[in-house]
Amino acid sequence: MKTKILLALFTLFLLESCSNEPEKESTITIPELTNEVLVYVPEKISKNLVLVDDAANTEVYLLKKDGQKFHEWQLTNRLGNDVVLEENGKLLALLKTDNDKITFGGSGGQIQVINPDNSVDWQFVYSTEEYNLHHDIERLPNGNIIALLWEKKTAAQAQEIGYKLNKDIYIESVIEINPNTNQIVWKWSSWDHLIQDADSNKSNFGSISNNPQLIDINFNNLDHGDIMHANAIEYDKKNDLIFISVNFYHEVWVIDHSTTSEEAKNNSGGNYNKGGDLLYRFGNPSAHKTEGDQLFSNNHHCNIINDNLPGAGNMLIFNNGADNKQSIVYELQLPSSFDFNKSPDIIWSYTNSNLFSAKVSGARRVENGNTLITEGDFGYWEVTHNKELVWQYSGSGFFWRGYPYNYTDLAIKNLKSN
Repeated sequence: MKTKILLALFTLFLLESCSNEPEKESTITIPELTNEVLVYVPEKISKNLVLVDDAANTEVYLLKKDGQKFHEWQLTNRLGNDVVLEENGKLLALLKTDNDKITFGGSGGQIQVINPDNSVDWQFVYSTEEYNLHHDIERLPNGNIIALLWEKKTAAQAQEIGYKLNKDIYIESVIEINPNTNQIVWKWSSWDHLIQDADSNKSNFGSISNNPQLIDINFNNLDHGDIMHANAIEYDKKNDLIFISVNFYHEVWVIDHSTTSEEAKNNSGGNYNKGGDLLYRFGNPSAHKTEGDQLFSNNHHCNIINDNLPGAGNMLIFNNGADNKQSIVYELQLPSSFDFNKSPDIIWSYTNSNLFSAKVSGARRVENGNTLITEGDFGYWEVTHNKELVWQYSGSGFFWRGYPYNYTDLAIKNLKSN
């Protein structure tokens, strides 16, 4: 069990440190605490709320730093992992359906927009035996939504493109949905960008090390067929790029969103004139048979630090560290121009002998320069840039991510006004 210091009498100090919150707090006694709150350096704790996504208990709520709930939602279905609070005060949530057919960890066959009163404002169901939404969704500046999608390929289809095993496989795609029409308006599929060096009679035979823009279909020969297991997407609005965290390849893929769907099937077109080929990848050179040090051992939650925060433009990512049971949060500076032979620079990192989660998890930068870390089977850590642990929240759940929100954010103002 992790060694921690439990602060028994912290309430007044903590509430005073949050004195700029717009609504007056009342004193809270320890027996009323929702879960275990651990305060190490009260004056350095960021003054914000945390959106908690607890998949184990199918709960979504805004957490105050004293352990109390600011607001909570009741859901129609179990969580399919990602949930965010948007500026209009409504949740954008990925949920399971009542009858998902593809049920690997992180599956979620429907997207909902949920009002503060728990009513469903919009719903998009995309779940059959052939495909299923999963893990992560993100709203684009144009109002559309991008989502990860598993697509089933039969054993015969897989072997036709040089897959070694006689197994059905599930490959990764990204779709873009227009919520006004419920139409898929853009798609990228890894199926169109595969390579293999096992069977010279197949059309996609080639040198993997000489083609890092393509994906080795045989990198993982897993019996269950979920051979890639992407778990996060991040949209770069400045460059119209999509970053994909690919857990079983231990790396991040970068693709061009400026392409048309047709161009995304090929290797030309778009702002970078590479079509849907990978523009860049990092974290594990062995995934494309290139020399270099492996940075990730399973990875989650690649996210670009917002412009108004310390480290703006850099990327945070949670390295689960399944190989040595030690998780690490990295802040990475990506190269100014994409070069498959150049790794991102590590600007900052944080680890702790008690920090380990083999699944889910993530990290977000907050306004005072601290980093909010989600440890999936524990809860949340807040650490300073100098790697000082200042706050923790533990619970009995299974925590996907933690999204920080200031009390003055539009999302919170609109939530309260609805």
